[in-house]
Amino acid sequence: MIPTFIKSYVAATAVAGRTIVQFAAPSTDSTVEEADSAAVAAVGIADPLGADAGQMLDVHRAGMGEVELGGTVAAGDPLTSDASGKAIKAVAAPGSTIWIMGYADAPGVSGDYIACFISSGVLHEA
Repeated sequence: MIPTFIKSYVAATAVAGRTIVQFAAPSTDSTVEEADSAAVAAVGIADPLGADAGQMLDVHRAGMGEVELGGTVAAGDPLTSDASGKAIKAVAAPGSTIWIMGYADAPGVSGDYIACFISSGVLHEA
């Protein structure tokens, strides 16, 4: 068994399983939605079942999880969200800041589900 930290939130919109989620805007009520940008801090990864709008959603906040890929990654790559909540390799451009949700534990391509180590952070390129 691999321990993880899982917390339940209300889904502001329908959330697909194994996608990266962020707090919904405005974040005054702690609801979550699929992440839509690398520029916003990720909360974690939706459990495999996902949730309809207004329903409870279990979100893996730390530890090991499984995420759907939106692009090609190698094991060890830092991961961030594309516009659909899918994980892509995080690459900071000069002068940019990118929020990461963790690190790939296996290689994969778009549409694959891979294991990842969930550990939020920031990449900044001077």
